[in-house]
Amino acid sequence: MPSNHLPRPLTSLLALALVISLGGCAMFGSPESGAQQSAAAAAVRPEPEKPSFDIEVKAPEPARELLEKHLELQRFREVQDLDDAELTRLISLADRNARELLGTLGYFSPKLSITRQSSGERPLVVIEVELGKRTAVKDVDIAFEGVLEKTTEPDAVAQREGIRDGWGLPPGQNFTQDGWDDAKGKAVRRLGAKRFLGGRISYSLADIDAATNEARLGLRLDSGPIYYLGPLEVTGVERYDQRLVPRLARLAPGSEYDRDAIVQAQLRLTGSGYYDSAFINIDPDSDPAAAPVQVAVREAKMQKVVLGVGLTTDTGARLSVEHTHNRLPAIGWRASSLFQLDRKAPVLQSELTSIPGEDGWRWSVLGRLERVDDGDLRTQGQRLRVGKFKSQDHIDRNYYLQLDRARVSSISGVPLDAADVGSASALSANYIWTGRYFDGSPTPTGGYGIGIELGGGITLGADRTPFQRTLVRWLTVKPLASSRLQLRAQAGAVLAKKGAALPSTQLFRTGGDTTVRGYGYRDIGASLPVGETGPGRYLAVGSIEWQRPIRRGGVESDFDALLFLDAGAVADQLADLRPVYGIGTGVRWRSPIGPVEASVAYGVQPRKLRLHLTVGFKF
Repeated sequence: MPSNHLPRPLTSLLALALVISLGGCAMFGSPESGAQQSAAAAAVRPEPEKPSFDIEVKAPEPARELLEKHLELQRFREVQDLDDAELTRLISLADRNARELLGTLGYFSPKLSITRQSSGERPLVVIEVELGKRTAVKDVDIAFEGVLEKTTEPDAVAQREGIRDGWGLPPGQNFTQDGWDDAKGKAVRRLGAKRFLGGRISYSLADIDAATNEARLGLRLDSGPIYYLGPLEVTGVERYDQRLVPRLARLAPGSEYDRDAIVQAQLRLTGSGYYDSAFINIDPDSDPAAAPVQVAVREAKMQKVVLGVGLTTDTGARLSVEHTHNRLPAIGWRASSLFQLDRKAPVLQSELTSIPGEDGWRWSVLGRLERVDDGDLRTQGQRLRVGKFKSQDHIDRNYYLQLDRARVSSISGVPLDAADVGSASALSANYIWTGRYFDGSPTPTGGYGIGIELGGGITLGADRTPFQRTLVRWLTVKPLASSRLQLRAQAGAVLAKKGAALPSTQLFRTGGDTTVRGYGYRDIGASLPVGETGPGRYLAVGSIEWQRPIRRGGVESDFDALLFLDAGAVADQLADLRPVYGIGTGVRWRSPIGPVEASVAYGVQPRKLRLHLTVGFKF
């Protein structure tokens, strides 16, 4: 028998369609109803209130902008019930306010006219200014109170005279309020930068003579007592040795307060790899004879893995994995391991380093396996090094014993003489000294660096031969009027009897992105009897580079245009050194993390152009 009811699924479907259609009626109303709603909303929305009067400033810049932004009369424009009497009173008060504002720019005797004019529906206030002569500084008197007033200690005397010599608003300069405030601020910061943490301004006066347009400035600085560092109060240490913070900070109790030393201590802590952040504070209200040094650190994780992908024009594409364990069980030393895979020079290396001793020196044990392809020559190198090193603000020192083993073969199977190609082993004692005196930025624009490597050892073949190795590096950046000149030099020598088999890792090759541009990686070497290029006992490299900042709209950008000439030579005999040259041009970006350079160089001897890409600054 037929049913009078629809099936349940069909009933649900019809109900859903009805709901959607009703919702659609609500959402998609007629254009007429939408227009009516918009009109109603507009009728409800209040119209913005019109200003009660207008202001027009007729004055040279920057006075016009200053008055338009900061004149107190501006804020009364929004008052709707102003009558004529009130507006007249406000105009009379505006004269004094305008003169005070112009005084901050150094104009204390301007001609000022403020008039009221009828202009349509509301009044117009016109302010006309003739600035007149600007006030200049006539003389400056800087005096001192406290310990710094009468001290004869040479460093403190130099600090006192440095504050006077570095005064930022000297006689003859135009007076402004901003310049006056800035000069006082710099003076008190210089006072508090060394020794006098509690230094302050006890008196200051700018005596303005509007009739003569002259300003006489007076400043008295109270140095207070000399502050000496007390004990370190360290918080935040959980994972790592308690001795790390004081040994890395190197803030000795009893030493005079020095703001730069505090900043450098913070940088050493955060740059050590043990701490993600460090904050050092000394309370000016503490005992000056032994002010506690409060150090708050946030420790880095115990282990870290860094994966890297890179590309260089020297060795091509590169993959790397770095692992760091900051505190090995039992010994507490740091272990740093690197695996780097690239086409010409893959490396496997591991290094153990101790925490610094009280004298700042650390022990280091390093093992390294590497392969280097130089044309048809392939060098398999192994190195084991044991020694100590110390890093200071500008100077690094390192002395160590090193075992080198190099096995050199021909990729094409050509027979090679071990002494010619450096297939040998040696044990040596070495000392490295490096001084860096650059301006501190990631991309130095001034300063110099020098490095010296001295070593002596004995070969470990059948014929044990003593040898001596020296390498000297030098780099300077000299600022010019609108550019810079960078000079670079490198010289090396290995002294041993003729025919001695020395490992190639102790000998020299050069060429590539950071040495002699216009040539491939390690393409420059000594000529071998088999027609190949191999390592040599003598090295000479020089470079001169002109750097000019690129300007955009007259403003110096972070990009430099480069012109350079590089030269280099390697030989087995000093008399056989014959330099080869590379000349080129490029662009360098002074990025926040260091220089990024792209250059094109022409190798004069091979008569070829070569692209070079480098990232970072290293000396």
